[in-house]
Amino acid sequence: MRRLAGLLVVPLLLLSTAACGSDDKGSDSASMKNGLPAITAGEKFGEKPTLAKGEGDPPKDLKVNVISEGKGPVTKKGDAIQVNYLGQAWDSDKPFDNSFDRGQPFDVTLGAGQVIKGWDQGLEGQKVGSRVEIGIPPELGYGAQGSPPSIKPNATLVFVVDILKATTIPKSATGTVVAQDDKDLPKVGTNTDGKAPTVVVPKADPPTKLVSNYVIEGKGAAVTANDTVVVNYVALTWAPPPGKKFDSTYDLGKTANFPLPQLTLKGLKDGIVGKKVGSRVLIVAPPSMAFGAEEKQGIPKNSTLVFALDILAKM
Repeated sequence: MRRLAGLLVVPLLLLSTAACGSDDKGSDSASMKNGLPAITAGEKFGEKPTLAKGEGDPPKDLKVNVISEGKGPVTKKGDAIQVNYLGQAWDSDKPFDNSFDRGQPFDVTLGAGQVIKGWDQGLEGQKVGSRVEIGIPPELGYGAQGSPPSIKPNATLVFVVDILKATTIPKSATGTVVAQDDKDLPKVGTNTDGKAPTVVVPKADPPTKLVSNYVIEGKGAAVTANDTVVVNYVALTWAPPPGKKFDSTYDLGKTANFPLPQLTLKGLKDGIVGKKVGSRVLIVAPPSMAFGAEEKQGIPKNSTLVFALDILAKM
């Protein structure tokens, strides 16, 4: 089965490979604080920090220092959280990446396997509004393979993370069931038990224009083109009838985060924008709004794509 995220979204730092960071110069001080490199400038929440180079042997286990504790709710597994961060190798005085310079916070669902294990474990149980420093041993980071060229094999990593917000993710869309009267469009199940809805593609010619219809209309705010949304979905090609599934978050037991400014599949993005959070939506994207005449990782060229998508939250 083809993973949709790899086809639709610009890869993010912690999903697969680390991007080159800024050229900020770290402090020459090798000072340490509670077993982790000291923050040498920008220590307050919201400020871009700089870190000293690690001294001595790095910690063998995950280590978390709470630099400043927020007053918000405690994060838990399954929450969608938004953070700013700076990441640096233990034996370096320069960051390999940071979100502060980009001006774009990073969105991740805790415990969903979207990031390295050290992040999932280190950020769970922290209060929103907190700044934490996390020391991550290789086995909870990128391991023996590293993430060339920025992260060497068996690297211990140090992150400073500001937890900006957290959202509890419901298991399913909920709301008003909307009649599906067009026999020439796919029929989507309306279950709200957190399991994958059925999708039945008719033996008919696919539409030539984008379809974006409510199956269940939620009561949340409308999604904008600048939002990041947390979704569950089933994705199929229209042909051959009754449709061929090529991806499903339900099969993996993990939601997906779609930062809409980075979503490269026009039909999917346009189908989500304007719809209410909490809804289930049928989206049918013709080839001109999907992958066109290109074959993508086994998805045939000129394919019409079908999505049954729950918009569970937006960040």
